Amino acid sequence: MTSQTPSVPVDNSVVDVSVILPVYNESGHVEAEVERILAAFTRGGLRGEIIVVDDGSTDGSSDLIDRIPGIRVIHLPINRGTGVARRVGSEAARGEVVVWTDADLTYPNDLIPELVAALDGKDQVVGARDHERGTLRVLRTPAKWLIRRLAQFLVRTPIPDLNSGFRAFRRDVGAQFLNQLPTGFSCVTTMTMSFLANGYTVGYMPIEYGKRAGRSKFHWWSDTRRYLLQVVRMMISYEPLRVFLPPGLVLLAAAVGKGIFDVFDKDFRIGTNTIVLLLMATQIIVLGLVADLIVRVNRRVVMVPSAVSRASDQPSASEAN
Repeated sequence: MTSQTPSVPVDNSVVDVSVILPVYNESGHVEAEVERILAAFTRGGLRGEIIVVDDGSTDGSSDLIDRIPGIRVIHLPINRGTGVARRVGSEAARGEVVVWTDADLTYPNDLIPELVAALDGKDQVVGARDHERGTLRVLRTPAKWLIRRLAQFLVRTPIPDLNSGFRAFRRDVGAQFLNQLPTGFSCVTTMTMSFLANGYTVGYMPIEYGKRAGRSKFHWWSDTRRYLLQVVRMMISYEPLRVFLPPGLVLLAAAVGKGIFDVFDKDFRIGTNTIVLLLMATQIIVLGLVADLIVRVNRRVVMVPSAVSRASDQPSASEAN
């Protein structure tokens, strides 16, 4: 159970933007981030709300955010992970646009109006970071690069930044994928790939990535492993042939090549290892075909129209006249 505790009476007026701010032991800087976001609302003329999701903080952040005026607060009794916090906050959002960001001073929250403006004609805009920060960068950077390259192959689309936590998306579109969010940091990867795999438009806005305030919750090995598994899991859920067909065809080519070699080298006798290769290739390809059939049968029949579809539904200037 989660409890929603607004710090101020909730205004039922129209909200343009809902900013979801997960907080886990961020008492030293969460108030500064809230002030920065509120200032951005004023500068950009946005009718916005800030939903702070306390993810079971133990450093006093819970009591602190209850005293901050002008925000809505959701308390999770125990630490569930940033994916759960973002999902719960997004489900409570009232704005037409949902913005995800962090409370650790790394993302330029003062640029939220520009991020929202960049959403024009798109379904999601991701803040593409200029460089990698954090500990063990020598390991994190190549690992994330390899995962991003895999994701790009699977969705057939360039992805400048796969796991940025600074993004804006249309609430009605994103709501379709909230139930797929994992508990950890790979939730941002999930949202990017869910949009791309379902034909929604994703844009990118270059941003500067600041130095983190406080202690990082990112664990290099476990979280990188989850990123990789989530990318593969997502594509098995949407386009399994992109996962199963390449290795199946490689094994099939190896089996055919080995079979030709056997014909000439073993006087038309096919080796046992050739048969094993052929069976492995057949099983993987058939498994991919069956998975693809299951995905197609269970695919959502009606999807929320994309930004491109909505634009095409608008009458042109000549038609309007």
